[in-house]
Amino acid sequence: MSVSSETPAATADGVTSTLTPDDIRAALDGLLERRTDQTRLTSMGAGSDDLDDGRAYLAATVDGGWHVPTWPSNHGGRDASVAENQLIGSVLREYVVPDLYPFAIGLGMVGPALLAHGTEEQQDRWLRPIASGAEIWCQMFSEPEAGSDLANVALSAAEDGDVWRLDGQKTWTSRAMWSKWAICLARTDPDQPKHKGLTMFVIAMDAPGVDVRPLRQMNNDAHFSEVFVDGAVVPDAWRVGDVGEGWRVAMTILSHERAGAGSRGGGDGAKRGSRIPTWIADLAALGALDDPIGTDAARRDEAMSIYAADMASRWTAQRAADEARSGGSPGPAGSGAKLRTVSSYKRRAYLANRSAGAAGMLEDGHGYIETVTAPSMSIRGGTDEIQRNILGERVLGLPGEPRLDRDVPWRESRRGLL
Repeated sequence: MSVSSETPAATADGVTSTLTPDDIRAALDGLLERRTDQTRLTSMGAGSDDLDDGRAYLAATVDGGWHVPTWPSNHGGRDASVAENQLIGSVLREYVVPDLYPFAIGLGMVGPALLAHGTEEQQDRWLRPIASGAEIWCQMFSEPEAGSDLANVALSAAEDGDVWRLDGQKTWTSRAMWSKWAICLARTDPDQPKHKGLTMFVIAMDAPGVDVRPLRQMNNDAHFSEVFVDGAVVPDAWRVGDVGEGWRVAMTILSHERAGAGSRGGGDGAKRGSRIPTWIADLAALGALDDPIGTDAARRDEAMSIYAADMASRWTAQRAADEARSGGSPGPAGSGAKLRTVSSYKRRAYLANRSAGAAGMLEDGHGYIETVTAPSMSIRGGTDEIQRNILGERVLGLPGEPRLDRDVPWRESRRGLL
């Protein structure tokens, strides 16, 4: 269901909401700046370590619940229906919403996981600070020997009275150097098959025994880190879900990650009424689309191909959001959304960089940062290959890959004894 930006929203049960676009604009005009044709925003954290703008935006919008409208009002939302959430999102595109990359894991993944699996005490403690930007989160999933095979993680958690002691290593932990908290997948029973012996915990990143070491990327960002955990103590009250149910919690988190939930911010939105995305306007300003023949014609064709794919992706995302209304969470089709988002990012980056000519090779050249960031997009958040496997098996119903270790104790399969 699409929602007109000029009419009241209909809730999931068909009741018309009294919330209108003008109501939303009246509230946001006092909090945020409107976008203009000159508004340019960073994307996916590339080339930027700015926390202040995102934190100020979240702090300004949390009392009205404007950024996470579907969350409970006492946790920084406004108990909005799906339709109201869509309406608010469409109006927010008219305003300067900064790049929320540092806050995206908390808003889009940890928050929904706590709402689905957390205790009331956990929700009261952590959700509001996430919604307000007061606390940044990361997810400690990947390990040096368990990247794409997430269920093969080895970081251990041993129960010791009413606490757990964690030991091991994580890598490619995005945002770890900024984070106050991490949601961490750990192995609590190595004698169970790899998917069944896992438990999810929350760990304080400043706790004794937690060592964060940033990894510098080729775009000069250091947003990924390796994290070493040596006897860090975690109270049992910080366990999310039951012991042995970590894989189920992880799938909730990853389904929201693939669907891009909670990721409003940045992007290419323009001022209200604009029909030309800013990235195309930038190409035109370079003069890269002027000549109807030759190289410019090829660029124009590529730009329109990207734009058409973006529109199809937006409509597909809208359909997926409508379907999620009944299921309550994104499904495996979110893998398709991630593939389309990655493809669009990379194609835009490379087209912009090529359009700048030789100047595109300079660090301040048009599209340079995006171009050297682009290869990582096919790796972070689950590789393109993993997403295609998910689509093939869970959406298309194709036979799964052979998995000889599914019912074998992890202690044996980890040692290569199959």
